[in-house]
Amino acid sequence: MKIKYFAWVRERVGKSEEMLDPPPDVRTVGELMAWLSRCSESYAHAFETPKVVRAAIDHVHVKPDTPIAGAREIAFFPPMTGG
Repeated sequence: MKIKYFAWVRERVGKSEEMLDPPPDVRTVGELMAWLSRCSESYAHAFETPKVVRAAIDHVHVKPDTPIAGAREIAFFPPMTGG
């Protein structure tokens, strides 16, 4: 699946997107963030406060307990503010 990163999440990870194949025991958005955090220091830094990182699956905002099965694209980004 394609994973995309935006704003400071992208800066911390060091890339804007990548193709990943998480292990079968990674079933939700929250589990994906935890798995990524264990992959390297840059991911750990990006997801050090997972409650503030927002996610979307195939352009639909989702919660951390949302299953990732069948997702084509998952995006991670910081909270958005109006302006």
